Amino acid sequence: MKIYEDPQLGNVLFNKRKGLSRMSIRVHPVKGVTVSVPYIVPYAAALAFFKLKREWVLQTVAKQKEKYKDVPKAEPGVIEALRKQAKAELPVRLKELADRYGFIYNRVAIKHNVTNWGSCSTKSNINLNLNIVRLPRVLKDYILLHELCHLRHHDHGQAFHLLLEHVCTDNLLRLCDEGDTQANEIAKVAAMSKARYPIDYVCTKAIKKYPLI
Repeated sequence: MKIYEDPQLGNVLFNKRKGLSRMSIRVHPVKGVTVSVPYIVPYAAALAFFKLKREWVLQTVAKQKEKYKDVPKAEPGVIEALRKQAKAELPVRLKELADRYGFIYNRVAIKHNVTNWGSCSTKSNINLNLNIVRLPRVLKDYILLHELCHLRHHDHGQAFHLLLEHVCTDNLLRLCDEGDTQANEIAKVAAMSKARYPIDYVCTKAIKKYPLI
């Protein structure tokens, strides 16, 4: 896995996978931009492919944001306030969760990306979007745990999702025991979900209600 930092899109994840016959690009409102690459294709070729399709990616991101066109743009002062809050809160919570579930990372950075909530590099560096502090606690933890799980599994395959469901289930139960009403609501909806990975599905759907600013 490699990460390319685009000046407009932020981090773009290049994920090599065995069994693929062609390259493809996915634009996700929560997980950002991912380029799936056949295992034998060099990263340089994948980057050239992405740059060829970059205008399409920008248009797709714009279409996704169209749903939230009436959401007022944040003033610079608001962004700086979020950045300050994020730097004070997110590294502390990330360490708590990492220590609890046995994850070891290198560095954590707070960024203001426009397409994803976070990323994890192959060097075990974690980037977190300052927008995370706008989320309810249960969704904040979901994003942090999502990136921590990428320390062991760099793709979004079955092993990754099984690990994510495991740690998120334990964390969700802890939050429910603490009386977190939003965690209780997520737990109820997940219990009724027929999705293969219910907590991931419900949390991802809930996060879509919070457009990045």
